Amino acid sequence: MMAIQVGDKVPSTTLQHMTDSGPADISTDEVFGGKKVVLFALPGAFTPTCSAKHLPGFVQQAEAIRAKGVDTIACLSVNDAFVMGAWGKDQGVEDKVLMLADGSAVFTKALGLELDLDNRGFGLRSQRYAMIVDDGVVTAVNVEQGGAFEVSSAEAILAAL
Repeated sequence: MMAIQVGDKVPSTTLQHMTDSGPADISTDEVFGGKKVVLFALPGAFTPTCSAKHLPGFVQQAEAIRAKGVDTIACLSVNDAFVMGAWGKDQGVEDKVLMLADGSAVFTKALGLELDLDNRGFGLRSQRYAMIVDDGVVTAVNVEQGGAFEVSSAEAILAAL
C-alpha cells in the first residue's frame, strides 16, 4: 500500500484521547472535519527523540502555529490513551496539543505509515511524520527517513504553513 499523499482524504476511523473521566473515542471526522489541523506522529510516547524534541517543539511553537490559522495541533502514537494522557501531563501539553492514541494502529495502517519494529521488541509503531490537513484533505505530508528528525519538526511545519 502506498502512503497517504497530498490531495488524499484522511481515512475515517476512531482514535482515543484521555479525558477527565477516562479514555474516550474520537472520530477522525471530528478531529479533521471543517478544521485546519497539524498532525504529527511518532514511534512512541516517552521515547528519547519524541520526548526531548518532537513533542516539546510543538508545545513551544503552538501559539505561532495557531497564529497561521491552525485550529488543532494533534500528536498521534501507537500507544493507548492512558499512556498518551500520562505523557501529555509529563510534557505539560495542557490544551496546546491534542494527544491521540491509535492503540491498534488502525489509523496508522490506513495511512500506510506503519513502522514494523518487531525485530527490536517494540512491535508495530508509526513512522515519524507531520502533516497539514485542511477539512480532512492532506495539504502537506512530511515523512522522516532512516530515523531522522528534520522534516516533521514544529519548525518545518511552521515554515510550510
